[in-house]
Amino acid sequence: MTTEKIGLEDLPWRERQVVEVIYRLQEATAAQIQAQLDEPPSNSAIRAMLSRLEEKGVLTHREEGQRYFYQAVEAKNKVADSALKKLVGVFFNDSPASAATALLGMSDKLSSADIDQLQALIDKAKKEGR
Repeated sequence: MTTEKIGLEDLPWRERQVVEVIYRLQEATAAQIQAQLDEPPSNSAIRAMLSRLEEKGVLTHREEGQRYFYQAVEAKNKVADSALKKLVGVFFNDSPASAATALLGMSDKLSSADIDQLQALIDKAKKEGR
């Protein structure tokens, strides 16, 4: 297993798709992963990818009889935070405000609860001096 931390964004696109399926399902067999992919690779290719992802320290598995159930090593929210920081850095010049503005522009239907939650986060950040 490698000691270097590998982010989801650092993986080849097909491996990233496999990991995204596992995040969505929380745990999955090779067959379940294959069924979730558009134009899925062969069963042996899926199994080879899963082995590589385990070697990279991205996935782990548990055995139940003859079946392997794969899970992500890192919590989904931790990976999301890392990916979001990279996205904000690359596409929004390290400006969370620019990213937030873009996200708000994409949303046609913000509920009043969503708006209240966003306002509370803004107020908290101001209070903390961020």
